[in-house]
Amino acid sequence: MKIALMDSGIGLLAAAAVVRRLRPDAELVLSSDPDGLPWGPRTPEDVTTRALAVARAAAAHAPDALVVACNTASVHALPALRAELEPGIPVIGTVPAIKPAAAGGGPVAIWATPATTGSAYQRRLIAEFASGVDVTEVPCPGLADAVQYADERRIDAAVAAAAALTPAGVTSVVLGCTHYELVEERIRAALRPVTGRDVALYGSAHAVAAQALRRVGADPRPDAAPAGYTGPALTVLLSGRPSALPPEALAYPEGRLLLAPTAAA
Repeated sequence: MKIALMDSGIGLLAAAAVVRRLRPDAELVLSSDPDGLPWGPRTPEDVTTRALAVARAAAAHAPDALVVACNTASVHALPALRAELEPGIPVIGTVPAIKPAAAGGGPVAIWATPATTGSAYQRRLIAEFASGVDVTEVPCPGLADAVQYADERRIDAAVAAAAALTPAGVTSVVLGCTHYELVEERIRAALRPVTGRDVALYGSAHAVAAQALRRVGADPRPDAAPAGYTGPALTVLLSGRPSALPPEALAYPEGRLLLAPTAAA
């Protein structure tokens, strides 16, 4: 079984790590676009063009499914990706976890990139899944870039700025960018003084990883790797070029997990 994941950068690590935990025997193809990131400020047409290029690079490795582990690409490029790749390769998009976050009644905050915050797409999701719930949209300028480059100072500054914009009464926060899931604990710690308690954080990694397994007809089997198993191949593509995981990826537990003994090629 081979699962491909695509993103502009290392935001795909969160979902890749979940796939690895659920199916240690799954081969992974990680396809990203360091030459073109960030995708957020690009036009929808540019995002679609770059997303198709990244997806084609992954598709050349004949995966059983492709996870679009990027909110921006899911918003703008998902129809084009599905039109080109399906039904041969199932394509799983990423949707902000507004529905489960709102299920508790709120108040809810949605942390997202400035381009996504206030967008028609996000407003439609709020209207569909959080009608009647108090929702605050919080723009997080610079946070995705800071996470991408593992810049500790910039991460702390961007998280603190977003926390300051988050209402004190919030009980749930939606992480509306896959990069943000790599710094969940920093976000939780920054929100604690604002809200006076631990806030529930809702990302998309678990949902998209589980959906990818369902689409290929595979059950979660965390014990799929026997003792002494050295793992299947991990293929990394950077703007189409075969490569190792970038150094920034190894700054996060999710990246290091992919190179652990049970995941090493």
